[in-house]
Amino acid sequence: MLEEVERWLSRRSWSVADRSPERLVAAKRASGTSVSVVLPALDEEATVGGIVEVIRRELMARTPLVDELVVIDSGSGDRTAEVARKAGARVVHRDEILPRVPAVPGKGEVLWRSLLATRGDVVAFVDADLREFSADFVSGIVGPLLTDPDVHFVKAMYDRPLGSAAGQGGRVTELMARPLLNMHWPQLAGFVQPLGGEYAARRSLLERLPFPVGYGVELGLLVDALHTVGLDALAQVDVGVRKHRHQDGQALGRMAAAIYRTAQLRLARGHLVRPELTQFVRGEHGFEPRTYPVDTEERPPMSDIAEYAHRRVA
Repeated sequence: MLEEVERWLSRRSWSVADRSPERLVAAKRASGTSVSVVLPALDEEATVGGIVEVIRRELMARTPLVDELVVIDSGSGDRTAEVARKAGARVVHRDEILPRVPAVPGKGEVLWRSLLATRGDVVAFVDADLREFSADFVSGIVGPLLTDPDVHFVKAMYDRPLGSAAGQGGRVTELMARPLLNMHWPQLAGFVQPLGGEYAARRSLLERLPFPVGYGVELGLLVDALHTVGLDALAQVDVGVRKHRHQDGQALGRMAAAIYRTAQLRLARGHLVRPELTQFVRGEHGFEPRTYPVDTEERPPMSDIAEYAHRRVA
């Protein structure tokens, strides 16, 4: 590990317990910083309501840290929107945001559009499939942005069990993202959960970054944030244990392909020879190929979008 990263780990890695709720509320009040929390959701009726309830109770009513809580529904076929709305979130459908630009499937697409649907100076993203959710996931990643003006981007770090096996989650992180970062962006080697879906950043940074539309969004934002504001403006906070729904091996393969493509583009800004991934499933007559497209599109920095610029003037 680079000496620079070792120094960074000692200066920019914290625990959620390092900042008391009282300190965060005082810092928020003194700075006048507003905070938005965004939950990107697709068919998450089983978990989204509980997450919304915890944030509203713990971080809006009891400790006033969050000013705006928005669930962006990206086309759920279940009761995700109804459950989130009943729990107290403002629910916006992905296609209602920037309708002149046709939406494409993907988590990054939803996160990009959320910048137009929110107004907070700090925007925190939280996955909607978390179980046994704790408010620490939000207060932890928001905390450094309220108390440390030099910090611009904060990732959560946590243990990721796989079933009953401790520390065995995050398979794409260990097999794809961590090797890529260590080899090509060694300054980022200190991040425990570089692909984690819980992170917060200043709007002034997010609006300057391109957003990969799919699974590559977490790696893309992290790499681009490094190049935009530097390592010392990035941080991570330990929030405990993250429990969520795990995907099967083939879904993880498609995720890994998208992440590799995101890294490749940032390494060379070049052209993919074949932006597709073929996987195999056993069918009635043996192994059958299934070919899937790899996300090849990125959304431009939101600051380049006319509607966003107009909203800021207004």
